[in-house]
Amino acid sequence: MIALDPTPWPIDTLTARGRPDHVALIDRAGALDYAGLEAMVGAVAAWLHSHGLPPGARVATWLPKTRLACVMPLAAARAGLVHVPINPLLKRAQVAHILADSGAQLLVTQAGRAGTLLPDDVPQDCPIVAEGLVPVAGDVMPPSSAAHDDLAAILYTSGSTGRPKGVMLSHANLWLGAISVAHYLKLEPADRVLAVLPLSFDYGQSQLLSTWAAGASVAPLDYLTPRDVIKGVERFAATTLAGVPPLWIQLLEATWLPETAARLRRLTNSGGALTPAMVRSLRTLFPHADLYAMYGITEAFRSTYLDPALIDSHSESIGKAIPFAEVMVVRPDGTRASAEEAGELVHAGPLVSQGYWRDPARMPERFRAAPAHSVLGGTAVYSGDIAVEGADGLLRFVARADEMIKSAGNRISPTEVEEAVLAGGEASEAVALGVPDARLGQAIIVVVAGDQANEAALRERLRRDLPGFMQPARYEWRASLPRNANGKFDRAGLRAEVTS
Repeated sequence: MIALDPTPWPIDTLTARGRPDHVALIDRAGALDYAGLEAMVGAVAAWLHSHGLPPGARVATWLPKTRLACVMPLAAARAGLVHVPINPLLKRAQVAHILADSGAQLLVTQAGRAGTLLPDDVPQDCPIVAEGLVPVAGDVMPPSSAAHDDLAAILYTSGSTGRPKGVMLSHANLWLGAISVAHYLKLEPADRVLAVLPLSFDYGQSQLLSTWAAGASVAPLDYLTPRDVIKGVERFAATTLAGVPPLWIQLLEATWLPETAARLRRLTNSGGALTPAMVRSLRTLFPHADLYAMYGITEAFRSTYLDPALIDSHSESIGKAIPFAEVMVVRPDGTRASAEEAGELVHAGPLVSQGYWRDPARMPERFRAAPAHSVLGGTAVYSGDIAVEGADGLLRFVARADEMIKSAGNRISPTEVEEAVLAGGEASEAVALGVPDARLGQAIIVVVAGDQANEAALRERLRRDLPGFMQPARYEWRASLPRNANGKFDRAGLRAEVTS
């Protein structure tokens, strides 16, 4: 287990955590040791610096899990810039929003992806550079001397209303998060982490940064089928796999050779709760693996984890606060909730992000002074999630207070889906809802006002405009949609109708 070093170094110095000749990254191209990782980070940082961008300029990447995508979080930080990773599953409309909102001044992507963008999708002062033109060797830039509170990254996450919002992460946020996760997961240099989650997610970035904080090896993998993941475990001799509930369901249904399943020593879950039945099945299929249930939000990074020794007896729990985090259950009046009393989960401490990028109006919704009883104090994140704390100190998630849809591990804004549905004129009103689904966690159902004869055209258009994980599973057509006394759509009534 690595030491809990609380001193936040610049995040780009993570390359110094491993032995120089030890493998840092392994993929189809072969192995890259820590000395090679440091050289690549330095070379890409030098190339970024050569563009003459001002300190703090945003550099966006829209890439699958290539080596460049893996080193860019460190290289951009070393160059004094701010990295904006874009989910490779997103389509041009979502990409255009992120580029405009972040004020990106450089986009690194692939020719095929760049070809889908229209001229107005990219800011005028944002050149597009093909990934293959970025030098990964040559002159190197030395490690930075960035302050712990300098901005290092903006991760875009969907909210319950409106378009994705950018969460600002400092060097300290990323450094302390990596150290914390590597510590409580007990990662060792001998471990190999199969990184299957998108690097644009906080959970996905953690796969990289916590692995390198431990001096271990990471194997990035873009997969299409569960079989690809199984092959990845075998090919890269993976000891650790992070996933979300829909992926675990698929992997449990797939065929594993006993010797391949036995390679895994550590499974981590976030992005939705594991059911007791799934816990039992995972424990049976992977008998040599510790199973970590975790909870977190991008605004506060990772927040809690459950000791694997308790997973069988407390499978419904999200555990306790991770190192460097303070997590409280709070009443509406700001006082501490009693044991077994439901309240809002509030996060404090140095893992709390710097807030929403250029969005002061939405800041008070989530970021406010910590409750008076907080030990760490400062600014806290009020999650909107409801939980209870047991007499044993273990937390149990109850419900989300907002209307966010969580499908296949993705947080989806219903407003964003509704805007896309209405954009083509096939329907006059729309309400997007998440309903329970055994495979996805939640499936997207859209209740629309209009002529059902338009559904085929609507589906065809959304296949072009929205990524796969945002596609509605079903449409319910109405002449008009019900509203409540405030003139707003009666979401509760519609949810009761579609789930009855």
